Amino acid sequence: MSEATRKLSTEDRLEIQELYAKYSWGIDLADAELALSVFADDAWFDHLWQGRVQGHAAIRKNLEELWYNRQHWWYGRQHLFNHFIMTPTSDAGEETARVRCFFQIIQFNVEYRTNFVFGIGTRDDVCVKRNGMWLFKQLYINAWSTREAVPWQGENLLTPGPAPRPQTAAPPRAAE
Repeated sequence: MSEATRKLSTEDRLEIQELYAKYSWGIDLADAELALSVFADDAWFDHLWQGRVQGHAAIRKNLEELWYNRQHWWYGRQHLFNHFIMTPTSDAGEETARVRCFFQIIQFNVEYRTNFVFGIGTRDDVCVKRNGMWLFKQLYINAWSTREAVPWQGENLLTPGPAPRPQTAAPPRAAE
């Protein structure tokens, strides 16, 4: 059976979805051990703000920078993943799966006690099954932060909007 016609078992699909859940619980609650437990030792992590790093030490450093150097915009986050497309693959004889999904990041603002959508986008990851466990081997985050980042497949008929105007200082207030 070719890779194009093979399917992951229901058990493998559920284990991969739980992998994403553990990832979320780990990164959203600053649980370094849980977060790192979902990555293969040789995994790479490509994060929009920080670039691509490989290995547990580099991934831990990236996460700690987010948790502690940017805590004001990390604290209170929830990463949500949905609409999974899982395709079984193989890499150097290992059982792997390409996993594409949408993500949303919602956040609780502790100062204003409000919730908001921080970001949305897509993921295109490779998971590997090692010692009977699914792990992230390659993690790629495509945050929709520009028009070009949206992986639109159809004809794009949108016309570009006006260019952003530079910020100017507020006019001085008239003396009362």
